[in-house]
Amino acid sequence: MGTGTGLGRVRGLGSARHGGAHWVLHRMTAVGNLLLLPWLLISLVRLPTYDYTTVTTWLAQPMAAVPMMLLVISVFWHFRIGLQVVIEDYVHEEGAKFASLTALTFYTLGTAAFALFAIAKIALTGTPN
Repeated sequence: MGTGTGLGRVRGLGSARHGGAHWVLHRMTAVGNLLLLPWLLISLVRLPTYDYTTVTTWLAQPMAAVPMMLLVISVFWHFRIGLQVVIEDYVHEEGAKFASLTALTFYTLGTAAFALFAIAKIALTGTPN
């Protein structure tokens, strides 16, 4: 038996039709980061001092807490999507790939949840303690 025609050898090896949405989502989070990071830097530069009271008073305001939460979500989502692609491309053993993606997901969700909780606590009570 031969190896078949050229078309027969490559049939089914084309696009899986799932990378496009992933690419668009990664770019959307990048745009969100590009909008929110300058806001954060400008907001911090405008603070009179960087002591504990000033920063927590600033973050207790809704106009600071909400964009900060959006920034945390966008940064951690972008981080997770980017590292997922790296893991999928460079980790070839299926068990290690599954373990790496699982650890990445738990790490990002855990740290993002911790950051969101800290921001919410400051915003709702005025103090992180």
